[in-house]
Amino acid sequence: MPEPRSAAPRPVSTEGRARLRSHLGALNTAVLQRLDATLPWYRGLTPDERSALGLVAQRALQGFISWFDRPTTAGHVLQDVFGPAPTDLTRAISLKRALQLIRTMVDVVETRVPELLAERDQAPIREHVLHYSREVAFALADVYARAAEMRGAMDSRLEAVLLDAVLRGQDPDEIRHRATALGWRGDHRVMVMAGLAPGQDQPAFIPGLRRAAAKLDCDLLVGVQAERLVLVIGSVTDAQVVGEALTPWFAPGPVILGPVVDSLVEAHVSARHTLAGLGAAPAHPRAVRPTPAEDLLPERALLGDPTACEALVDGVYAPLTDAGTALLETVDAYGALGHSLEGTARELFVHANTVRYRLKRVAEVTGWDPLVPRDAYVLQTAVTLGRLAGSRPGVAEASA
Repeated sequence: MPEPRSAAPRPVSTEGRARLRSHLGALNTAVLQRLDATLPWYRGLTPDERSALGLVAQRALQGFISWFDRPTTAGHVLQDVFGPAPTDLTRAISLKRALQLIRTMVDVVETRVPELLAERDQAPIREHVLHYSREVAFALADVYARAAEMRGAMDSRLEAVLLDAVLRGQDPDEIRHRATALGWRGDHRVMVMAGLAPGQDQPAFIPGLRRAAAKLDCDLLVGVQAERLVLVIGSVTDAQVVGEALTPWFAPGPVILGPVVDSLVEAHVSARHTLAGLGAAPAHPRAVRPTPAEDLLPERALLGDPTACEALVDGVYAPLTDAGTALLETVDAYGALGHSLEGTARELFVHANTVRYRLKRVAEVTGWDPLVPRDAYVLQTAVTLGRLAGSRPGVAEASA
């Protein structure tokens, strides 16, 4: 069965319509005066903006007069009131202010009706005002909804392009320009985070993810690449706190935190560590979630990640060798003899307390504690890579 329609407004006499048309200019002036008197934001607009809104009010009043001749054709309201480019209105004022504009027009018409029309036309006019203002409100909602959809789609495309430029480390000026267009504010202490994206059973996870980042006062770029979710996070004060807060938005599996860099232009460095860590994460199933990419240096090196090899050689092996042969020998013997203090002491002909002291110094020099099994593995991998790197020049000379 068709849905019941609301009762049509009672007709207005020909004389009443004529009087309304003759007072159209006065009504328009009264609307503009009321806007200026009651809405502070209207007084703060530029002359061009006030003129544009005045034109909207004039069209609305003219459309109201025409409404008497075709009160059921609501499709004409959008064109009648907002003209050929209704989305221009959305760039000038908010939806709330647009509704205040229409409400002011309705109030003026209802206030002036008793002095303009005979008593028999006053009630029908109020009914027409009610129906017409409802159609205008629906038209407004449609205009602003479509404008929001267009902005959302444009922002999504811009975000995808910006994210790709950031991850690839493209032209810095291009990155800054696109970030400014997108409203990116946190161009300091930037971190990349990656893991598996939620499945199709969570299609609306991105708005919730953005709200979670906003609670941390962080800017956020979101990219879903096949099964992978990649985040670029700005204004990171505490990487571990931010990582733990955003990890629940990822699917089960490893979540990797890249190092914090100074700006969005340098975020490709963090991305390189993050994505390499994500590829190597299956080799360290006992890793915490989220996992700093630095904690996966041995696994990344085994996969051939040059940044991990460089970090282990330059950040671990080189400081050991610079500190003297004793520390390097102690780490090597300690690892080879099954992490036995006594066995290492016998091998090196020193006291066990000397071994303990040297291992403590290793932790101070490198940041990795040989007494912790995982750290010992990192140190052993660094020593192996360092020796291989040191042997290459000699091998090259011999082959020549």
